[in-house]
Amino acid sequence: MLDLKNKNALVTGIANDKSIAWGIAKQLHKAGANIGVTYLPDETGKMEKKVGKLVEELNPSIFLPLNVQDDAQIDSTFGEIQQQWDNIDILIHCLAFANKEDLAGDISKTSRAGFGQALEISTFSLTRLVGAAKPLLREGGSVVTLTYLGGVKVIPNYNLMGIAKAGLEMSVRYLATELGPQGIRVNGISAGPIRTLASSAVGGILDMIHHVEDIAPLRRTVTQTEVGNTAAFLCSDLSSGITGQIIYVDAGYETIGM
Repeated sequence: MLDLKNKNALVTGIANDKSIAWGIAKQLHKAGANIGVTYLPDETGKMEKKVGKLVEELNPSIFLPLNVQDDAQIDSTFGEIQQQWDNIDILIHCLAFANKEDLAGDISKTSRAGFGQALEISTFSLTRLVGAAKPLLREGGSVVTLTYLGGVKVIPNYNLMGIAKAGLEMSVRYLATELGPQGIRVNGISAGPIRTLASSAVGGILDMIHHVEDIAPLRRTVTQTEVGNTAAFLCSDLSSGITGQIIYVDAGYETIGM
């Protein structure tokens, strides 16, 4: 039986009730985990209120700001987590961003600034957060990140984000090798297309979803709950022998060649 009782789970990347991170947080909570949530702060405080209201039902014991482009805030946030929790069992990384203009047209026209920003937020942030969490991660702990097929195959309009996801997937393997001796596992979930705030920036996202529904072996795309269930499994003792892997939760689409 999947049981996450007495485990501290920190979830990043919840923006609204369509976020995959939200689906993961709900399933971790359902399995008994003690939930902590971070949100992207803004000057108006809008995100704090919006995310705070949404996650009330999870009764999070930690609710803190986290801008992964701000090293001082990363250190401050994890310092606060150490004071409140002492340790972390589960770290969920659901962070990605690229400028909309870098998700269309010729990849060779990507700006230097856009390239750097996309890889800093979407790729390097996993390494940076794992580095901050490493002293707090207990033996048997689990780190899970989100990726997409566009990191290994060319997907129309995914462009720069595909390059970022390729780096993210390689980071999973290197981090799994680094943390393995501590008994900590690192894996990624490659989810099929789901309509979220982030995916809406990708041109033709609805066409992508309909294509998967027509072609995938299960003749449908997947849900937040299904991705959340897989994340809960990867965070549980049931997956104790799995690390450094990219698990596809895409109704089998990745297996299709034509």
